[in-house]
Amino acid sequence: MQPVLNPDPLGTTDYVFLHNWPVATNAYDRISRGDIVALISPRDPEQRIIKRIVGLEGDIVETRGYKKPYIRVPVGHCWIEGDHHLNSLDSNIFGPVALGLIRSKAKCIVWPPSRWQMLTPDSSHVTTTLKVEPVESL
Repeated sequence: MQPVLNPDPLGTTDYVFLHNWPVATNAYDRISRGDIVALISPRDPEQRIIKRIVGLEGDIVETRGYKKPYIRVPVGHCWIEGDHHLNSLDSNIFGPVALGLIRSKAKCIVWPPSRWQMLTPDSSHVTTTLKVEPVESL
């Protein structure tokens, strides 16, 4: 998630406050494009990753090296990417991510004190969403 988190790879590691919500609630209602979220890795359920939401269900997303150059995000899924696109294990590797894997939203950097700041949705990093259409509920 560089440069937003850990801007100096040789410096101090950023620690973030994560806002958790019950898994049973609808994650789609709680996330927006640009949010930084913590989730269970689709590749390894023992690993937790932190990425930015780029696309929500129904969005058509331009991919970076995925199987297809464009993909419509399926119902119940989202498209996540790291801010450091050239070095990120994200949806461009494993595809759309089930919303049920999302566990929390990053709210602020709490350590080191010199980096204290709120993490607000940043759509400047969301450059690949091409089309947003409402999705009918099943």
